[in-house]
Amino acid sequence: MKVILGSNSPRRQELLSYILTNFEVEVRSINEDYPPDMPVNEIAAYLAEQKAEAFHEDKFKDAIVITADTTVTLDDKLLEKPADKFEAKDMLMQISGRKHLVISAACVMFNGEKDVFSEVTEVYFKKLYDSEIDFYIDRYQPFDKAGAYGIQEWIGMIGIEKIVGSYYNVVGLPIHLLYKKLLELGVL
Repeated sequence: MKVILGSNSPRRQELLSYILTNFEVEVRSINEDYPPDMPVNEIAAYLAEQKAEAFHEDKFKDAIVITADTTVTLDDKLLEKPADKFEAKDMLMQISGRKHLVISAACVMFNGEKDVFSEVTEVYFKKLYDSEIDFYIDRYQPFDKAGAYGIQEWIGMIGIEKIVGSYYNVVGLPIHLLYKKLLELGVL
């Protein structure tokens, strides 16, 4: 059965490769706007489903399409991808010494049917020094990451005190839930 991952993320591609050796990557551009009154805990699932909608063509009818999105929330406020180093620093200063939530959602579409699921992980950061934040931003350029950090990078190694939930969810994919769904579909 043909499986398509609708994501440019090298992290999602790597995670999927751990459970599935044969898949293709194809990305479709979508408008990533969401309704302004949407609760922040629903945005990742909404965007994952919108990304799957972009594959609603006959040529994908017999394929399994997997799309995903990850959001970072602090006090019911969304921390999106930073536009520049100033926004990145502001976000990292906000999560410094605090708990925030990472929500990763996946949508699996097959034969026009969509199954959307998500996972929430609590992430606790130590109090970060300005010099640590500046070093991380200069070295890792986290402008493609919600919340301005990657858990698998230096800042995650030195700054995260604990997580409650799935590590891989914070990397960007609720992989254990996706594994279960692919088993149900007979892909694995």
